[in-house]
Amino acid sequence: MKDTKKNIKKKTNKKKGKKKNSFFDELKKRLVNAKKDLLGQRKNSASFSLFEVIIIILISILFGGIMGYLIDFSKTGAADSNSEEIIETYNNIVSEYYDDIDKDKLSEAAIKGMINSLDDPYSNYMDTETTDKFNESIDGTFVGIGVVVMYDGEYNTIIEVYDGEPAKKAGLLVDDKIIKVDGKDVKSVYGDELVKLIRGKLGTIVKVTVLRGEEEKEFEIKRGNIDILSVSDKTFDVDGKKIGYIRIDTFAANTYSQFNKTLKRLEKDNINSLIIDVRDNPGGHLLQTRQMLSLFFNKKTVLYQIKDKLSNKKVYSYSNSKRSYPIAVLVNGGSASASEILASCFKENYKKATIVGTKTYGKGTVQKSIVLSNGKSIKYTTEKWLTSKGKWINKKGIKPDVEVELNDAYFENPSDENDNQLQEAINKLKESN
Repeated sequence: MKDTKKNIKKKTNKKKGKKKNSFFDELKKRLVNAKKDLLGQRKNSASFSLFEVIIIILISILFGGIMGYLIDFSKTGAADSNSEEIIETYNNIVSEYYDDIDKDKLSEAAIKGMINSLDDPYSNYMDTETTDKFNESIDGTFVGIGVVVMYDGEYNTIIEVYDGEPAKKAGLLVDDKIIKVDGKDVKSVYGDELVKLIRGKLGTIVKVTVLRGEEEKEFEIKRGNIDILSVSDKTFDVDGKKIGYIRIDTFAANTYSQFNKTLKRLEKDNINSLIIDVRDNPGGHLLQTRQMLSLFFNKKTVLYQIKDKLSNKKVYSYSNSKRSYPIAVLVNGGSASASEILASCFKENYKKATIVGTKTYGKGTVQKSIVLSNGKSIKYTTEKWLTSKGKWINKKGIKPDVEVELNDAYFENPSDENDNQLQEAINKLKESN
C-alpha cells in the first residue's frame, strides 16, 4: 500500500506540473501568434499606427515576462517541491489533528527543526526577547535613560550616570536610590524586571522616584538612544615612557568610532606603545574590525579572507594609515571570531606585535541574522573566514607568542598589579621600546 500511495502521489504531481506548464505554453503560443498576425497584416504597409506599436510592445513585454517565469520555475522546481511538502504537512495537521492546534507553536517547531538539523552551534532561532538583546549588543545602542544600577538587597542604587544622557540632564545622581518607576514600588524589583520598567519606546516619558538622603524626589525623564560603551582605556607610565591601553568588550556597530577617538587621544598624549585587550571579547561586526585594522595597515595589506560556497575573497585595508610603534594584543579562551581576526592580523602582518595570553576560542565562521515578520529571528552560518595568510583557525584557535595563564591572585583581588597577563604585555613593550 505504501508503494502504491507514493506512485499515485508522483503521478498527481506530474499532472500538476503538466497543467501548469501547458497553461503557460498555450499562453505563450497565443501571444506569439498574435504578434505574428499583427506584423503579417501590416507587412505591406510603410508604417504602424501608434495604437499598433503599443500593442506590439505590450505583447513583447508579456512574452518576456512569461519566459522569465518559466526559466525561474525550471530552476527552482526542486525547492518548490520541498516547500510543498512542508505546507502539505502543516495543512494536514491543522485540518485533521484530533485536538486543538497552536499554529504559532507549529510554525516555530518547523523553523527550529530546520535550524537544528544544520547541527551548527552558531545557527539558532531566537524569540523576540533574545532577538532584542542580540540586536542591542550588535547595534551598540538601547533605548533607556543612561544609568548603571546595583541592587544591594534592599535598594537599586545608581552607581553611574552617563554623561550627556537623559538621566544626567534630568538631574539624577550617583548614590540616588530608585524606589519607584511610574508610581510602582520597586524596592524589591531588580535585574531584567527593573530594566523592563525603565526602558520603553524612544521619546516616551518615564517617571523615576529616588531617595536622596532622607528626601524623595521624582524626575520625569524622556527616554533616548543610549550608546553602549564597548571601549575603555588607560595609560601606564613605565620608566618615563607611556604605554597606552585600550580594552574592547565587543565589536558593535559603534565600536570603531569609539576606538578611533580613544586611539587619537592616547597618541596625542604621546604614547610610545599600545596594548589592545580583547580578552573575553566574543566578536561582532566584521566591518568594525576591518575599519579598526585599517588604522594600522595600508591598502596593500590583506586583513583577512572570506570564503563561501562560490568564492574566496581577500579583504584589504581601507586606508594608507600606518603605525610602527610596538603593540601587544591580550587574548584568552574567550577571545572569539572578530577578536581572533584582529589578533591574527597583527600576528601575521605587524612587525612589532606580540600576542600575549592563552589560546583563543577558535571560531572561524560568519553568521547572518534575519528578523522574521513575527519579531523573532534566525541566525545561520553563511561563510568561513581565514587569516590574512589563508589559515582557518576554526576549533583550533590562535596560539599566543607569549603564553601566560592568568594567576589565582587576580581572581582573589582583581587589579592591574595582580593581572600577570597584563604585566607580561607591559614587560614585552618595555623591551621593544
